[in-house]
Amino acid sequence: MTNSSLLGTETDPGYVPTSEEKTLAILSHVLCLVAGFVAPLVIYLIKKDESPYVSAHAKESLNFQITLWIAIFILLIIPFLGWILLWVPMLVGTILVIVATIKSSENKLYRYPLSIRLIK
Repeated sequence: MTNSSLLGTETDPGYVPTSEEKTLAILSHVLCLVAGFVAPLVIYLIKKDESPYVSAHAKESLNFQITLWIAIFILLIIPFLGWILLWVPMLVGTILVIVATIKSSENKLYRYPLSIRLIK
């Protein structure tokens, strides 16, 4: 079942993830608040062939972090106005990371809105 809103899309993974899978999925989102795209990248590279659940969360988190970095870079090159609006992607990113963390703790697959899917 798919549930969609402005805060993203959630789906049922089709099975109940193990405790380790759930923990790594949560970490792939929440660690972005302190480590940026590095945390989901490391988790993805380590677990991509072992767990489809962890892999999906780590890929989604990594794609969203890359999208955020692109948005921030674009704002930084716009004189004056870009610097004033720099807080917008940071605030939206933080809110969506929290939503993704909650959804992964509920054993749901989560898709960020407005995310460029570079890693498939």
